[in-house]
Amino acid sequence: MSAAANRQELYRRASEVSVPGMVLGGGALALLGAVSFVLFAAGDDPARAWRIFHVNFLFFTGLAQGAVVFVAAYRITKGWWAGPIVRFAEAASAFLPVSLILFLLVFVGRWHLFPWIEHPTPVRGPWLTTKFVFGRDLLSLLVLFGVTLTYVYHDLRPDVAPLVAHATGWRRRLYQWIAGDYTGTPEQLAKVEHRLTWLAPLLVVLYGYLFSVIAFDLVMSLAPYWYSTIFGWFFFMGAFLTGLTTTGLMMVFWRNKLGLYDLIRREQFHDLGKLVFGFSVFWTYLMFSQFLVQWYGNLRVETAYQFFRMAGPWRPVAWTVGFMVFLVPFWGLIWVRSKTAPATFTLFLAVSFTGIWLERYLLVEPSAVDRPPAFGLPEIGITLGFLGLFLLCYGLFARAFPMISPRHAEDAARMVHH
Repeated sequence: MSAAANRQELYRRASEVSVPGMVLGGGALALLGAVSFVLFAAGDDPARAWRIFHVNFLFFTGLAQGAVVFVAAYRITKGWWAGPIVRFAEAASAFLPVSLILFLLVFVGRWHLFPWIEHPTPVRGPWLTTKFVFGRDLLSLLVLFGVTLTYVYHDLRPDVAPLVAHATGWRRRLYQWIAGDYTGTPEQLAKVEHRLTWLAPLLVVLYGYLFSVIAFDLVMSLAPYWYSTIFGWFFFMGAFLTGLTTTGLMMVFWRNKLGLYDLIRREQFHDLGKLVFGFSVFWTYLMFSQFLVQWYGNLRVETAYQFFRMAGPWRPVAWTVGFMVFLVPFWGLIWVRSKTAPATFTLFLAVSFTGIWLERYLLVEPSAVDRPPAFGLPEIGITLGFLGLFLLCYGLFARAFPMISPRHAEDAARMVHH
């Protein structure tokens, strides 16, 4: 089959995708979560509903952002092996505009979350004040999400432009808006590639800096007298790891859904599995580096935060996090066969994915309550709602845009042939 025929076949597969189950199921779960949140927020313990809302805001925002940062890293490092799976990661960006709205809801529930609002901390000066915290966080999210969506927009242009003539209705208008004057000339393609080349490192740098700000403001300030200079790294690398696991799980789904067995092969499973393995180890390194310094310094303001989570009723949760984010992926993905077999690959990524959610829960919940962990209807209902909202956004992206990028897939094919 010729290169042109291959490209046309990829365009056909990519543009004829239908995921009504993801859209309808996600919408149903999102509705369930919204109802659950309203009921529990208006109940006897509204703070509990707001805390689990905050946990899921942090988790799913990090997941969506981390997936697109993976795409930027792929371009910076010229890791062309990932070409066939780029769009699976970029689709997560559809959640980011919704995340911005959810952040405004966090502001609404701030009295239930942040102790420094009701009990100011003079030792932190003006840093922990409502206007300064939420003002800089809103600006951080606007800048970061803006650069992220700009990157995805420019990466979509060469892929949607050939589909304008065949699209109808709202999809045609959307493609025309994205494609603009792009007609596919070598000069235009070179201009798009050049723009993506400088947007990618910009996105990575902004992610590291601005997500650290989010970590300090929205997580570390929950315990306003505790501090860790490495916490920003720990937080955004955990989000990046979740972006990798989400991309891997979606790769398995779309490979089966679209019959991409000839395109997504052993190389993609092996290389993405190595990344998840490596960043699981790096997550553990950052966690231990933070813990070791505070344990060695033995300052009460630092060690109390750690000991409260590692002893007493929270100890099982802490050990479960370490087990799911480090031990299981480490011993599971250290073997080539477990990385390249779809069943075991999916299993170990799903364990890591769930483990990071539990880690976000461990970061937020013990800072606000001095009672044992509770997993009940508020946690289940609201978490399922966030999951459904993410799947709804992801499914709408898949419904609107081609889920395979022929030019990225061709880059991967050229790498294999060479």
